[in-house]
Amino acid sequence: MATEVHKKSKTRKNNNLRYAEYYDQQEILDGLYAQSAEGKIFDNLMPLIMSEANILRAYRTIKSNKGSKTPGTDNLTIEDIEKLDVNELVAEIRRRLGNYRPKAVRRKEIPKPNGKTRPLGIPCIWDRLIQQCILQILEPICEAKFSNNSYGFRPLRSAENAIAEEERLINLVKLHFVIEVDIKSFFDEVNHSKLIRQMWALGIRDAKLISVVKAILKAPIRMPDETTQRPTKGTPQGGILSPLLANIVLNELDQWVDSQWQEYPLVYQYTPAHNARGTLNKGSGYRAMKATNLKEVYIIRYADDVRILCRKRSQANHMAVAVKLWLKERLKLQVSEEKTRVVNLKKNWSEFLGFKMRVVPKGKRMVMESHMGDKAIAKTKKMLKAQIDAIKYPKNQKEQGLEIGSYNSMVRGIHGYYQIATKISQDCRGIAWEVNKRLYNKFKYEMTKKGQIGSRARDGKRYGKSKQLRFIGKQWILPIGYCQNKHPKSKNKVANLYTAEGRAEVHDMLAIRNKWIMAYMAENPVVGRSAEYNDNRISLFAAQWGKCAITGQEFLTPEEVHCHHKKPRKLGGTDKYANLVLVTKEVHTLIHASKPETISKYLAMLNLNPEQKSKLNNLRVMAGCEPI
Repeated sequence: MATEVHKKSKTRKNNNLRYAEYYDQQEILDGLYAQSAEGKIFDNLMPLIMSEANILRAYRTIKSNKGSKTPGTDNLTIEDIEKLDVNELVAEIRRRLGNYRPKAVRRKEIPKPNGKTRPLGIPCIWDRLIQQCILQILEPICEAKFSNNSYGFRPLRSAENAIAEEERLINLVKLHFVIEVDIKSFFDEVNHSKLIRQMWALGIRDAKLISVVKAILKAPIRMPDETTQRPTKGTPQGGILSPLLANIVLNELDQWVDSQWQEYPLVYQYTPAHNARGTLNKGSGYRAMKATNLKEVYIIRYADDVRILCRKRSQANHMAVAVKLWLKERLKLQVSEEKTRVVNLKKNWSEFLGFKMRVVPKGKRMVMESHMGDKAIAKTKKMLKAQIDAIKYPKNQKEQGLEIGSYNSMVRGIHGYYQIATKISQDCRGIAWEVNKRLYNKFKYEMTKKGQIGSRARDGKRYGKSKQLRFIGKQWILPIGYCQNKHPKSKNKVANLYTAEGRAEVHDMLAIRNKWIMAYMAENPVVGRSAEYNDNRISLFAAQWGKCAITGQEFLTPEEVHCHHKKPRKLGGTDKYANLVLVTKEVHTLIHASKPETISKYLAMLNLNPEQKSKLNNLRVMAGCEPI
């Protein structure tokens, strides 16, 4: 049994898909996506948003988010909500949506590397749950309409995909002029009326939903000095729905630029063929387009960070002017004249998503060379030096270990994000020269080369053979200067959360024979028990592959599924996931049994092997019973 569970734990999993699977929503989401792609109008979405399954999936998503424990202006967190039973939770969401009036958003200023601050808006936890309910229904509708050239805050897309696309356009398509578009205070300047019209144009025409979105946009903001402001424009950074709304606004820009070249009608007159994976091969169409006087132009957008690539300087200059006017007239947005510019990549650097890049000769070709951005390098040095100081002056020995762990996490994060830069090794060596000087000065006598990373440690494969690896006691200090380049991965064109073919690329559906039991548990929560308890029962059923944790026996009916508290509630046990386990009725009885005749009866009935009996005894001891 243990071997089988170990193998299945390596199943590919996407949390959005898994949660939809738990609450049997995938068919509904697929239908919304397909209908949106066909141009259908959605004028009755609120019943889906307020459905019990959608609300419980939203609760599960929110509770797994670290920010769920951050209080809003009402000082409530997810811990205040998870105590409610399922019926109370669902009823409260529906009551609030009946005449929605969001509470004030808490404003928090986040420091930026340049000394300025970024305003973050933290909605109250009930408002976050409502926004998540809306997001889950709107996302498949919008995904069907969004451009393929936007990468920020969208499922199955990343900054790495955006960098990979820019590298493709530079190296293969040979576009060496880039327009850097800097939109002034985008999230603070979004025009509410325009946004609502754009939602309407996407087919989202449920009047009640539109009124809820308007209320979210106009939610009062509680400033740090306790004053309250009422916004007339903008979407609060920090709101769950804000990234989707921002993409709705800028999708119009994406589609307009796409229509200039990539999606120009002439392309499709010469595009009958499909690639091996089913996508259109537009090569013939683009070759025909080059005989025209149209501007060859491609957009890459990550949230409000926009890059437009062109073949000629003249085309780039004309396009830069057109984009400025278009943003101003169509979206009511201003660009920064100082930061919006045309860059010749053969002569100058261009920065995008923390990377800087240019074009350099390589043999007979011109290829992209990329580095960590200058600001990123300066920030990394400052951050690592400060963490070295924290390691040197801990409160106690245990605290020092935690600080070393934090330093190693920083190194992993830096390498994980920036390893796609072609010159990352060179950049990291430069950072290491300065950071290591601080490290050696602080730990001249404590730090050694002696030691090894355990074979099971996640750092072993990547850093285990590095000669730069150092140890303080038995704890390793990961080398910031040891990083190898990795080629950026392009967006998988087939992958999609809302089609069966697309899901197969990224996710394995639960291979549980009696999966219907999980759906039954979701539709029939245990009355009187907390939302957290009922949600954890479902995820445990999936984690245990529909089997008893002790015997490995498959559950055949919902009645067979007993959820046991490892530490009983009367002894202070909670409904947390780690304190619960699913077992059969007979095993549950045996865990709590104290009479010899009852123990003998169920032992004979279950016929446990030594390993199963050991697991049973562990649960008995935790429950305050004598081992058998």
